[in-house]
Amino acid sequence: MTVMLEARGLKKSFTLHNQHGIVIEVLDGLDLDLAAGEMVVLQGPSGAGKSTLLRILYGNYKPSAGAVRLRHQGRLVDITGAHAPLVLDIRRRTLSFVSQFLRVIPRVSALDIVKDPMLARGVSEAQAGERAAAMLARLNLPERMWNLAPATFSGGEQQRVNIARAFVDPTPVLLLDEPTASLDTANRDIVIEMIDEARRAGAAMLGIFHDQQVSARIATRTMVLSKAD
Repeated sequence: MTVMLEARGLKKSFTLHNQHGIVIEVLDGLDLDLAAGEMVVLQGPSGAGKSTLLRILYGNYKPSAGAVRLRHQGRLVDITGAHAPLVLDIRRRTLSFVSQFLRVIPRVSALDIVKDPMLARGVSEAQAGERAAAMLARLNLPERMWNLAPATFSGGEQQRVNIARAFVDPTPVLLLDEPTASLDTANRDIVIEMIDEARRAGAAMLGIFHDQQVSARIATRTMVLSKAD
């Protein structure tokens, strides 16, 4: 299998300056390989660094030590040392972060939010609109809401817009942070189907799912993190 993302020797600590400079070690020498067609579920107690790891892999956190390499446009790129324009291109074409929260943009409709990544990758306006509408319908978001900004949507409705945006045209690598947390059973099952479809199409996925039933249904393997000493 083609390795899409690899991490070597990742360490991460946080210094609590408002608590006399206490240093908290979160990750200590973590290694990871993620291949195309995998859905790896992160497990471990609260504070073990699961969310921190996802944020390092996405480039939001800089590790204290170690490196993350991502297969972008056919070659492995060190994302930890990449300049901002390259990071933006990676996020546009190769790497997505899907959380339970939608970054609500004022006056931008749900349909436009879902269309946006496809337009950025060169999909035509007509095709992007058609695919976005189909995805919102699949996730049971009423058509009357498609042209509304999601600021007033419920948490579950916003989460479905966020999921639609990520899975309407999945990137080769997806990082998933509790994407089903606010969903009812029916919509949760739809998202599980979408995850499985993306994996079968070759996407490499790493995620956090606190619902053990969801984890059991989607995981091709699990990775257990423990608290750093």
